[in-house]
Amino acid sequence: MTTPYDVIVPAGGAARRLDGADKPGLTVGETTLLDRVLAACAGARTTVVVGPARPTTRAGVRWTREQPLAGGPVAAVAAGLDLVTADTVLLLAADLPFLDRRTVERLASALEEAGPYTDAAVLVDAGGRDQPLTAAYRTAALRAALAALGGDPAGQPLRRLVGGLNRLRVADTDNVAYDCDTWEDLEQARERDRS
Repeated sequence: MTTPYDVIVPAGGAARRLDGADKPGLTVGETTLLDRVLAACAGARTTVVVGPARPTTRAGVRWTREQPLAGGPVAAVAAGLDLVTADTVLLLAADLPFLDRRTVERLASALEEAGPYTDAAVLVDAGGRDQPLTAAYRTAALRAALAALGGDPAGQPLRRLVGGLNRLRVADTDNVAYDCDTWEDLEQARERDRS
């Protein structure tokens, strides 16, 4: 069994490539992108969504907002970290239609098994790219990295926050790191879901 973990879901972005649409509220099948992610992390002790509160199929979600609003992923992480207490926290993007509980548990377990000198277990997509918003982190290491940034987290790139962390790379064997940044991505996700 995986040790307890918390989850932060940044869900307050501007979705510029989706013409400002409410990306977490878009659907694949009959389910919103956000509800799909929330279902995948149902095993979390605390789940924090950083974005505007909205109805979800999952009860018990905690809501908060980054400062300033739409301040970017690092500002969202900073806001979410205020509400988590587990030693392990997963950062999960709100637009992952194929994320599943098995992958969430796999990331948390990989970090636990890696030992104390590993700060993160990061999913690596089929193209070999790290997916820092599909990853498990040691909460203390993430807090220390945030403090090391200094100043306002708004507008800071996520790679600057997590780039210096000692990470274990975990292969995305089920292609769950697929995200929906454009209308074309969303349509492809809908086609994949139907097949």
